[in-house]
Amino acid sequence: MPTATDFKDYYTILGVNKNATPDEIKRAYRKLARKYHPDLNPGDQQAEAHFKEVNEAQEVLSDPEKRQKYDQFGQYWHQASQGVPPPRGASVGAEGFDFDQYADFDSFINDLLGRFGTSGRAGGRTYTYRTPAGQPSGFETPRDTEAAIALTFSEAFHGTQKQLQLDSEIINIRIPPGAKGGSRIRVAGKGRPSPFSQQRGDLYLTIDVLPHPFFRFEGDNIACDVPIRPDEAVLGAQIPVPTPDGSVTLKIPPAVRSGQSLRLRGKGWRKPQGRRTDLIVKLQIVPPKDLSQIEREAYETIQSHSSFDPRAQLLEVSL
Repeated sequence: MPTATDFKDYYTILGVNKNATPDEIKRAYRKLARKYHPDLNPGDQQAEAHFKEVNEAQEVLSDPEKRQKYDQFGQYWHQASQGVPPPRGASVGAEGFDFDQYADFDSFINDLLGRFGTSGRAGGRTYTYRTPAGQPSGFETPRDTEAAIALTFSEAFHGTQKQLQLDSEIINIRIPPGAKGGSRIRVAGKGRPSPFSQQRGDLYLTIDVLPHPFFRFEGDNIACDVPIRPDEAVLGAQIPVPTPDGSVTLKIPPAVRSGQSLRLRGKGWRKPQGRRTDLIVKLQIVPPKDLSQIEREAYETIQSHSSFDPRAQLLEVSL
């Protein structure tokens, strides 16, 4: 773990000041990389060491997120990135980050996460840390870990296996079928350990289900919009409708309206014990844009002979 004694001043290594622009950093790196490149200095171990330092400095200072943490936490930026507190009494970065100002580890973590801006989704996962319920907050307590994970509609419906990386550890997670947005899954003993006792808390996953282009949630059910022709709306029809596990035939009664809903029972979202909610099918009457000559003549005949006036009640509307 980096300490004050092995701290490297990346700005000094590249020969730029702390306000250097990305272009200035890039130019300085290219100049020094050419100067110390092993191919131009065969057998020169000192030049090789300088070359490695220059590359390390460029890797950090050319990355806006890494540079922000480096500027803020100085020699302890690696520790801060992992949520580990710096030594007591340590003053870190330009802001005078003094660990003694915190009453407990929770306070340190909350401020640390706030400084890193870790709220929201990042790559489908967001990690925060808290003391397990029922335990006193302190430096020896394990850390429960909260993580947000994004699933596709299919993954959430069918269930899936996911791999999460927490620090250097890869954790295999089984998501059961029927997960919904906002639901939580507990994985015992996979939270972040106390940096001192190494005792581990639990990992809590909050599910975020990504939108689907056809299906959507309506409470416990799922819903979809299905287009039908004007003649199908007037006369009724039997049409194929997609469901999460295959197409089924839906019977449309005569004289349906655009926006009217029909229910396919047991064809919705998965529930515990294998049960299913319903699929709500919302009908959308879609007129054809391109008519054949026969179709146009048929519609003109209907129009000229129709006695139905859907706007009759509007004649009585006034202010």
